[in-house]
Amino acid sequence: MEDAVSIRPDFLPGSNSGKHHFFGVFDGHGCSHVAKMCQDRMHELVVDAYKKAVSGKEAPAAPVWKEVMEKGFARMDGEATSWAASRSRGEPACRCELQTPARCDHVGSTAVVAVVGPNRVVVANSGDSRAVLCRAGVPVPLSVDHKPDRPDELERIQAAGGRVIYWDGARVLGVLAMSRAIGKH
Repeated sequence: MEDAVSIRPDFLPGSNSGKHHFFGVFDGHGCSHVAKMCQDRMHELVVDAYKKAVSGKEAPAAPVWKEVMEKGFARMDGEATSWAASRSRGEPACRCELQTPARCDHVGSTAVVAVVGPNRVVVANSGDSRAVLCRAGVPVPLSVDHKPDRPDELERIQAAGGRVIYWDGARVLGVLAMSRAIGKH
């Protein structure tokens, strides 16, 4: 398994709006290093984005959380992509570099993150990792999968020059069954 989990109780120190807890599940593909990077860094990037978004404000509103999550996920993607691009071809850091040719640029991770606060639960995801709440025995979806056969995702993929091939389901370039991930484009 190339999965990683991050649980960070009371991860927003100094928050005026009560305790917030961070939960993340990361499903690595191709190698585990991006999932492990997300495990170690995603909560820190969310904290940074949160601090910038609420600077001078009393309590964050829902639109602020949307911005916080988008910026946190984008920075995590940038860090993972930069790491893969900067790897020297010296001593391998992980097994993806042992492949011939080395394919660290093809490694990534899906992610689903929940921030649980005193008054709300904020969920964000990338790829096909999902969050579901069970209320009175009834499942309530809290996220929407990024799948290549979704009309908006299909349009985005094609606009970027990609293709969706239907082989054992919809797949980006006939390989990936999800249309977004951290660390691979």
